[in-house]
Amino acid sequence: MTDKHILLLAGDYTEDYETMVPFQALTMLGYVVHAVCPEKKAGDTVRTAIHDFEGDQTYSEKPGHNFALNKDFDDVRVEDYLGLVIPGGRAPEYLRLNQRVLEIVQAFDSAGKPIAAVCHGAQLLAAAGILQGRECSAYPACGPDVRLAGGIYMEIPVDQAHVQGNLVTAPAWPSHPAWLAAFVRLLGARITL
Repeated sequence: MTDKHILLLAGDYTEDYETMVPFQALTMLGYVVHAVCPEKKAGDTVRTAIHDFEGDQTYSEKPGHNFALNKDFDDVRVEDYLGLVIPGGRAPEYLRLNQRVLEIVQAFDSAGKPIAAVCHGAQLLAAAGILQGRECSAYPACGPDVRLAGGIYMEIPVDQAHVQGNLVTAPAWPSHPAWLAAFVRLLGARITL
């Protein structure tokens, strides 16, 4: 199953664009994306939030959509997947309290499988203990999380992505073109026009 299957870790109040866009874009490219959330099953939904940058000192938050999950969390087997997507938003803040979520992130990393984390998704990378000595971009407010986990916080433009080894990280949803393109390259795909 690993040749085309991607795992997406979602949770309530995951960032809308950072969940919907990767799910749809990767599906459009022919990948099968399994969206999961702890304690939820296929057909359940998670609420999303839209984070925007409107000139305030931090992002604003508005209600997003209900995003339908399509796989039972309890059925996840890392060996079935080619790569992992970790959206941002507020979900990573509480998902990092779930030991099984951390084990999944650690297993993807140990296997050298591509991991794409955006925005607050770096909180899961930090909590899983996989950032020691590694470079990682994130939403700027997560920079301290990266540093406290022993990582090197990469401050890059909001529309860019950073790649080091199997990690593709980015500050926020404006980076989707660069972030998703880098992730797809790590997955071994080649897109030509």
